[in-house]
Amino acid sequence: MMPAAIVGDLPSKASIPMARILGLYRYPQVSYAAGHPILSDKKQFPSFLRTIQNDNYEVIALAQLVKHFNWTWVGIVSSDNELGRSGVQLLTKHIEWNGGCIAFLETLPIYNSMEAVNRIVDVVIKSKATVIIVYSTIENLISLMEEASFHNIKSKVWVGCGCWTITSDFPRTDILTTLNGSLGVAPQIGKIPGFKDFLYSIHPSKFPNDIFVKTFWEKAFGCLWPPDDLLNYTDSKTTVKGAHWCTGSEKPDSIDPDIYDVYNFRYTYKVHNAVFAVAHALHQMSLCVPGKGPFKNGSCANIYSHQPFQLLHYVKNVKFNNPAGESIFFDENGDVPLYVDILNWQLFPNGSNQYVHVGSYDARSPEGLELTIDQSKILWNVGHTTVPTSVCSNPCPQGQRKATREGQKICCFDCVPCSEGEILNSNDDSECLKCPEDMWPNTRKEICVPKPIQFLSFHESLGSSLACIAVICCLLTFSVLCLFIVNHKTPIVKANNRQLSYLLLVSLMFCFLCSLLFIGQPNTVTCMARQVVFGVIFSICLSVILAKTITVIMVFSATNPDSKLKRLVGLRIPVYIIPICTMVQIVICIIWLSRSGPFAEFNMTAEIGTIIVECNEGSTVLFSCVLGYMGLLATTSLLVAFLARKLPDTFNEAKFIAFSMLVFASVWITFIPAYLSTKGKYMVAVEVFAILSSSSGLLTCIFFPKCYIILLQPEINTKDFITGRKRNSRVS
Repeated sequence: MMPAAIVGDLPSKASIPMARILGLYRYPQVSYAAGHPILSDKKQFPSFLRTIQNDNYEVIALAQLVKHFNWTWVGIVSSDNELGRSGVQLLTKHIEWNGGCIAFLETLPIYNSMEAVNRIVDVVIKSKATVIIVYSTIENLISLMEEASFHNIKSKVWVGCGCWTITSDFPRTDILTTLNGSLGVAPQIGKIPGFKDFLYSIHPSKFPNDIFVKTFWEKAFGCLWPPDDLLNYTDSKTTVKGAHWCTGSEKPDSIDPDIYDVYNFRYTYKVHNAVFAVAHALHQMSLCVPGKGPFKNGSCANIYSHQPFQLLHYVKNVKFNNPAGESIFFDENGDVPLYVDILNWQLFPNGSNQYVHVGSYDARSPEGLELTIDQSKILWNVGHTTVPTSVCSNPCPQGQRKATREGQKICCFDCVPCSEGEILNSNDDSECLKCPEDMWPNTRKEICVPKPIQFLSFHESLGSSLACIAVICCLLTFSVLCLFIVNHKTPIVKANNRQLSYLLLVSLMFCFLCSLLFIGQPNTVTCMARQVVFGVIFSICLSVILAKTITVIMVFSATNPDSKLKRLVGLRIPVYIIPICTMVQIVICIIWLSRSGPFAEFNMTAEIGTIIVECNEGSTVLFSCVLGYMGLLATTSLLVAFLARKLPDTFNEAKFIAFSMLVFASVWITFIPAYLSTKGKYMVAVEVFAILSSSSGLLTCIFFPKCYIILLQPEINTKDFITGRKRNSRVS
């Protein structure tokens, strides 16, 4: 009877010719260890399937392993054969997809060449790459590792494929020292329920005709079988060639697990799955219902006399859970999904060594979760637990982009700071992105955050201080007003036209208060109000001062019989000066507001990283007219007061007015350069300071001398002294 299917073979070089022949007859072949990528070609090998992954799939796991540890600069050494060349090509592509670079790519000749090996070792030593991936068979690897151990290379991390990762066939122990801390992928470990008990139950008495069992027994226990019958020979003390006689009483469960591992099955597990795949295929064939079968006219195959292609159909489509609970199935290429273990080679101080399972790669897991690594289990070379770095250039600090060096790979770069107002592109760390106009990079230049808004606020020390000064000055002015009202019948108050003094004091109170409009977040209403109120109130103050000055001149002129101004006294000209001068300013302000008045705006360019909320004055020409008109009134008052400087001291209030106008002019002249040289809230603070200073200058120069007389020298606050009689009598 013909076999149902072929399970095997182990090496790819044996499976490939076998698969070519079996494929001609569509005879099912299920291999448990042949991983050569070419066997996935169904045109060449239509009846080949395997329970071990395609060797090229290992490349994906290796590339993900490199990515997991952020190794962006790695070297590769491969065998000079078809498997090595195709694997390295795919490995390079996957590493570069993940953002890594290949520091060097060297090929190990199939035939031992010490010249080539020495050259490769020299490249490894000189390279900045800490991680070296060796995609080679064990035969090619040994010469390389011998030379590496001779040069005492311990600072490199060797990463291996399944071709050599789990081997222990190294001729020299110093090679193990060189490989200490290395990582590699290996076929998945699987559990086979009941298989441990079966292995422990193996005994030559159960299999008397199996020569391999006796040979295993001798190797495992270091004994020799005596020439006599095993059952009648019990003298274990007799030896031959220095070895004990085997008695049969030895226990398999006492054998060193490193020699006789009955727990961790790799290729054995793959054999188990291959046999189960064929068994399940036969079982499915036996369940076929005639008329509903997969073959011509719904026919079924006879399980005892089927054609090879019929069983091949069932094997290709088999899907089952093995006794360990793993789902087994084949894809369209006859391959199983990639599942490999990640192993760490660890050498202990006592000389023992072992491969430690530190993770796995399961292609069936959700995207991004295929690789799992327990870094706490990993011991790197010389017993370190810190993950080694393998980069061409160290990562750039926050806020700096990568600038690739000319003629070099992208992993070799210089760090260039992002420009002002730019952040690092989260999707491309070689590019900086400009933040929107109303945003600014955070301190780490990772994201754009809203720019802080700046204006002169009541809640900050500068704004609150200016507001307090304004209120204090207003209260002080109010106190002076009250003092004048209380003493309104005294000569010094009468002599200075008390109605105009009252009006000037009230105007000064509003001048101090109007400065509060400049503090706080601007809006269109406050922007219009602050400049209009400021312009009109100051015009009233200056008009009153002009009227007071003219009044002094006219009163003095009335005492001179020859004065031409005597006839103008009765016309009450000063009374009309105030409304006329004020009305002119009001008209200018109305035109300004109706044409192009002030409005609030967000200035995003005046100060880097800050949005300044400020008032745009609208029409610059009309705003200049408002300021120019106030300057005209101040200049006129100063000139008139200057002309009246030679009047008798008793009546000469003009000298105080002249001095106050000088202070006023000095403040606003120095204000202009200070205003133009500042930005943001400090520019507004300068304007508020100018308002408070000029208003305080008027209050101090005009009214404080009178307050001094009222409060501290009441004896001279008499009509005789004011008119000059008493003083003249003192002189005479």
